[in-house]
Amino acid sequence: MPERPAITSSELGVLWLTYQEKTMILRMLEYFIEKADDEKAKKIMTDLYTEIDIYIGKITNIFKSEGAVIPIGFTSEDVNKDVPKLYDNGFDIMFVRLLKEISMGLHTLNINMSYREDIVMLFKELTAITQAYYNACTQYLIEKGMIARSPYVSMPKSTEFVKETDYLAGMNPFTKIGNKRTLNTIEVAYVYHGIEVNFTGLQMITGFAQCANNSEVKKFFAQGVELAKSIVKEMSEIFLEDGIRVPASSGGNATRSTVAPFSDKLMMYCTSMLCSFSMGGNAVGTAFSLRNDLAAKMTVFTKDIFEYAHKGAKIMIKNGWMEEPPQMEERKAIIKE
Repeated sequence: MPERPAITSSELGVLWLTYQEKTMILRMLEYFIEKADDEKAKKIMTDLYTEIDIYIGKITNIFKSEGAVIPIGFTSEDVNKDVPKLYDNGFDIMFVRLLKEISMGLHTLNINMSYREDIVMLFKELTAITQAYYNACTQYLIEKGMIARSPYVSMPKSTEFVKETDYLAGMNPFTKIGNKRTLNTIEVAYVYHGIEVNFTGLQMITGFAQCANNSEVKKFFAQGVELAKSIVKEMSEIFLEDGIRVPASSGGNATRSTVAPFSDKLMMYCTSMLCSFSMGGNAVGTAFSLRNDLAAKMTVFTKDIFEYAHKGAKIMIKNGWMEEPPQMEERKAIIKE
């Protein structure tokens, strides 16, 4: 028996995916650190950069020890720090917070698909780092007044059980037919989160649309702006129907710059990753929403995002920007040999 078993196909896959995500984040951090005008924000991002860079080295060493080719990921060619600021007023930390939220979900899934102890520990450590920096970003943004907490509610004084199946249909049995029951706090949590995430995504993709070099990519990002606007609008209307405050942010604006700090390849990959995260979030929101009308809306959002992401994947393939993950053996081709 060898001292350490070879890595499995699933471990190779999640390490490869992590390498792509982390090298992308490093390139974006390099730009945001260069343009940071707040020392506390700069320290958060600089410390995070140092932590992530260590794990890029660890993943690289695993690939080398297994005789696997090192992925390309994203390199210095994908970032240009010597351009004007594309975003202002706290967007850097708002965006890093969103990236850390995505990373938390990915690391949890990756642990579930890993078996070798050193790889499991790698993702456990990355999870702890991600949680710490997510909290640091959240507290920074609250302190600066750049994000709002979700709505407060009167605390329940007794426990209740659902007595009418109309509860699932979204109807309130104590009002006229056709009136929807008030959202419960679980539904509020997922809708509020959806608005918050899509607002940050809207600002991100607005900047991408302004500076993309490829005309087809620019058009793609412009379509993404409209999609994000429509999702924020529809989710906000759900809150307004119940008189619930819609989340508002005082930060995270795109500037008037039209000079790209990132390659079209990186911006397309980043958008693809956010689409995947959004589809996953909508799926969870659908599962825990007991009002059927909310589940229906979430399903439509997921369909629209999937179609948008699929269009983006075609553009990436067309331009040679989609690095291919490691493949399983092509048994049929081998047999024919």
